[in-house]
Amino acid sequence: MIEQSWRKSRRSASAAQCVELAVTDAVTGVRDTKNRDGGTLIFRARAFRAFLAEVKSAR
Repeated sequence: MIEQSWRKSRRSASAAQCVELAVTDAVTGVRDTKNRDGGTLIFRARAFRAFLAEVKSAR
């Protein structure tokens, strides 16, 4: 499990669907802000960077 500080997405509104990230050099964890005990998605750092690049390119 990731033992880092979780931070809420800057693009999440207070009443909307929100996610939190915990980033390390090796992995990125993603979880639902409203259901923190509901599970965490873990991505290898390289895969998560590729995902973000793809999302940003689709703007």
